[in-house]
This record gives sequence, structure tokens and C-alpha cells, in this order.
Amino acid sequence: MIDYISIEKNLIPYQFDIQLGGITFTSEINYNGEYDYFTIDLYKGEEVVLLGEKIVYGKPLFTTFLHLPIPPVLIVPLDLADEETRVTYENLNVKVFLYIIGDEPDAIQ
Repeated sequence: MIDYISIEKNLIPYQFDIQLGGITFTSEINYNGEYDYFTIDLYKGEEVVLLGEKIVYGKPLFTTFLHLPIPPVLIVPLDLADEETRVTYENLNVKVFLYIIGDEPDAIQ
């Protein structure tokens, strides 16, 4: 079974701690209702790692910034039924989930 990060849309904006690759990170999920997209902020302890990463369908999170202390796993917004093409308020955590794919940046291609 593939692990995924469950998003509580009714709590947005909200923060949660998650352990990825043996490291604890804090994430904050935000939503832009005008343009129907989500962003994620990432913290390691009190340190800001990255702010405002847009959650884009099929694009692994945080891979643009490999020089930063990012999680050592891939987190990819996907619909395993392959029915969706973007992340929206309506489909996030219904059909599209933030799947934890692997521990290598080139694990999915």
C-alpha cells in the first residue's frame, strides 16, 4: 500500500508535524480560493525551509530546491485512477492525494 499525507481541508490554514525519512518536519497547508490552488510551507524545527510551494498535480513537491534541507522522500500529488489532471479544492483528499513515493529524487519518471 502506498502511503499518503491526509489533508484536512476544513482546518486550512493549519500546521501538522510529519516524519519523513526519519526526520520530523512541520508543514502548513494554505488555500487560494480565488484561483483554486493549494500551497505548502515547510519547516524543520523552528527553521523555515520553504514557503509557498504550489501543490501541482504530478509534480513532486520540493524537488526544485534540492539544496535546501528538504524531506528525503518524494511527495507527489496524484490520482491513482488517472481521472484528474490538476489539484483542486474539490478533488484534494478525495481523488487526488499527496503520495509518499520513495526516497530518491529520480524514483519517479
